[in-house]
Amino acid sequence: MMHSFVAYIDESGDDGLAKFREVGGKGGASKWLNITACIVRASNDLEAVSWRDEIRAGIGSKQSSKKSIHFADMNHNQKRFAIQKVSGKPLRFVAAMSNKTLVPADKYSEKNTLYFYITRYVIERLSWFCRDWRPHVREGNGAVKIVFSRRGGMSYPNFQGYLENLKENHQTTVHWPVIDIEAVEARDHSTRAGLQLADIGASAIAAALEPDVYGNTEGQYLNGISSNIYNRNGNYLSYGLKFLPKITDINLSQDQADNLVRFR
Repeated sequence: MMHSFVAYIDESGDDGLAKFREVGGKGGASKWLNITACIVRASNDLEAVSWRDEIRAGIGSKQSSKKSIHFADMNHNQKRFAIQKVSGKPLRFVAAMSNKTLVPADKYSEKNTLYFYITRYVIERLSWFCRDWRPHVREGNGAVKIVFSRRGGMSYPNFQGYLENLKENHQTTVHWPVIDIEAVEARDHSTRAGLQLADIGASAIAAALEPDVYGNTEGQYLNGISSNIYNRNGNYLSYGLKFLPKITDINLSQDQADNLVRFR
């Protein structure tokens, strides 16, 4: 039986834990790593292509001639337009964000361990969303198909094994009946419209947290998709947005705190 949901997962930032990027400098590791899932009904998955194409046509410029879109390639006005289009679509985002400057450099020394650890919280919240929405989505088997945006050096069979280990050892509050571990796969960004929508969500969150070369952040993209972020009765921080460490221990700048007022 077909899945009821599809979750497309992308990230913004990297998993480096040293030589962080400084204001006015070039290169260096990002200070934040956020991993975001864009969730759509499986019955709407093909519609995501038209949603992407609507954005692509609207932004014009060189991107209109490309099959795929990438938020980082857009200017500010194009990003605002993309956010406006996403905000009206039947999709939801869940995300987990780590302030890497607070992570000991030797804690996640093995390859992809930090990425796996952050992603477990995305899977957790993704599972809660699918459980909560099952009464409204009767088609399919209730489970979600998870599709990652392919990243270099990432072993997806290893990630499947990581999930199996979590499941067997009861180490999380994941609602496992909706998580189809065997169906986890990776695709290139350009091949799935859903991955490009996930990129928009991940980038909108990153803009609110990661300082640019001038030390500034931008909150209007994230606030523009607030209606698309999973929450329960207005509680975002326990559901759609997971901060690592918890938000009260991150020491947000005033700029970052202002960007997140709506979600606290």
